[in-house]
Amino acid sequence: MYVVPHAKNTPHAAVPDAPVGQAAAPAEHASASNQLSVVQRRAVAELLRVAPVADDLGRRFAAAGHRLALVGGSVRDALLGRLGNDLDFTTDARPEQVLALVRPWADAVWEVGIAFGTVGCRKQDFQIEITTYRSEAYDRTSRKPEVSYGDSIEDDLVRRDFTVNAMAVDLPGTTFVDPYGGLADLADRVLRTPGTPESSFADDPLRMMRAARFAAQLDFEVAPEVVAAMTAMAERIDIVSAERVRDEFTKLVLSDNPRKGLLLLVETGIAARVLPELPTLRLESDEHHRHKDVYEHTLTVLEQAMDLEKPGGPDLVLRLSALLHDIGKPRTRRFEDDGRVSFHHHEVVGAHMTKKRMKALKYPKDVTDEVARLVELHLRFHGYGTGEWTDSAVRRYVRDAGPLLDRLHKLTRSDCTTRNRRKAAALARAYDSLEERIARLQEQEQLDAIRPDLDGNEIMGILDIPPGPQVGQAYKHMLEMRLEHGPMDHETAVAELKKWWAERQ
Repeated sequence: MYVVPHAKNTPHAAVPDAPVGQAAAPAEHASASNQLSVVQRRAVAELLRVAPVADDLGRRFAAAGHRLALVGGSVRDALLGRLGNDLDFTTDARPEQVLALVRPWADAVWEVGIAFGTVGCRKQDFQIEITTYRSEAYDRTSRKPEVSYGDSIEDDLVRRDFTVNAMAVDLPGTTFVDPYGGLADLADRVLRTPGTPESSFADDPLRMMRAARFAAQLDFEVAPEVVAAMTAMAERIDIVSAERVRDEFTKLVLSDNPRKGLLLLVETGIAARVLPELPTLRLESDEHHRHKDVYEHTLTVLEQAMDLEKPGGPDLVLRLSALLHDIGKPRTRRFEDDGRVSFHHHEVVGAHMTKKRMKALKYPKDVTDEVARLVELHLRFHGYGTGEWTDSAVRRYVRDAGPLLDRLHKLTRSDCTTRNRRKAAALARAYDSLEERIARLQEQEQLDAIRPDLDGNEIMGILDIPPGPQVGQAYKHMLEMRLEHGPMDHETAVAELKKWWAERQ
C-alpha cells in the first residue's frame, strides 16, 4: 500500500506500483519534500499493519456498491507514525446499510452513535467507527448539531475541522484523497481549516477549542487566519454544551504541552468564556514571586507538576489542581500599608471557586472534590517553616490530605517557582524533612489509617450509652487525642474517655 502527495487541486492520487515519494510535490512545498518523504514512509508502515482488516472491510463495501475510506484522525496518525487500533472510516452508505454490512463481519456491533450517522464495531483487536458522509451545522441557539447526510467524500472532508484531519485513503486499494492540502500542512506542522475558518467555526464552534487542543497535543502552530477567526467568534463557544467543552478541555490539559493550548485559549478570548478564572490571573502580582505574575506562575506550576507525574501517565486531578490552585488570588488581593500585596485565605476562596467552575463544566463529583481539596490544602506546608511542627501537626496534615497526600506532595513542590536558588533549595529541604517525618510516623503509627484508640462499640460499652450523637462526639474527642498525643494503650484510652465524659456531666 503506497501513499503519495499531490497538489491541493488534485484530490486523488493512486500509484500502487510506484515507490513512496515518487510523485512530485507542489512547487510551493518543495522545501518540505524531505519531510513529506518521511511522512509517507511512516504512513506505509502504519497502513500495512491495519491493511488486512481495512481492505477486507473495504472489499465488503465495494461489493455492495458502496465507497469506504479510512479517514480523519486515523490517516493523520498514520502519517505521524502513531496510528493505534481505533480506526475511523467514512462511507456513502447510510447507517442501516452499514449495519447490514458489518453485522455478519464484525465480532461485535453497537449503535450508540447511530443517530449521528455512526456505527461502531470491533474486529479482532480493532475498534472501528464507520460514519456516513455528513455535514453538521449549529443555528444560533442550538447546543446539538443537526445531522444531514451527503453523497461526496470531498464534501464530507471540507466539513471536517482541519486539513490534517481532512485526508482519506480509499479502500480497498491505495488511493489517497487530500483535496485540501492536509499532507503539506502536516509536514509544515500547521493547523488550517479546509474551507474558511469562519465557516468551519460557524458549523461547530467547538472546533475553536479543538484547535487549541491539537496545538497542545501535536505541537502544531495555528494559522494566523484561524487565530483571527477564533478571536472574532469566541462568543460562539457559548452555544456548545458544557460536556463537550469539558471533554475538549480535559484532552488539552492531559496533552504533552498544555501551556501552548492554554495560551491560545487566553489569547483568543475563548478562555474568558469557558474558564474565566485563568485569564483573570494575568493582572495579579504574586507576593512570593514578584518577577512574574500569577498567570505565568500558574503555567509553570502546571509544567512542574507534570514533571513529577508517575510513569503511568497524565494525572488529571494533579494537573487541574496545579492550574486552579491560585484562582482565589484576584478576589482576595489587598494592598497593605507597607506596600506589599497580600492574598489572605486565597486557598479557601479558590477551593470554592474551583468547585463552582468544575460543576459548571460538568466534571464528575469525585474529581471536583479532589481538585478543590488540593487547592484548599496547597498552602498548608508553608506553616512548616524550618520543621517546628509537632508530631500532632504532622498527623493532622496527613489526616487532612487523606488519599490525596501523594498529590499534595507534588503540588506543593511544584508551587515553588522562585528564581532564587537559595530560597528554592531551602524550600526543597524543608519539604524533604516533612516527608521524612511523615514516613517515620507512618511506619510507627500507620498514619494513613488513623483511627481513635477506641471504636464506637467500645465507647458505648464503657460509657453505657446507646447509639446516637453522644457516641459521635466521644469518637471525635478520642480521634483528637490520637492526633495530638499519638497511640495510647487501652487502659490510658479508657481513662481519657471517662475523664472527658465526667467533665460533660
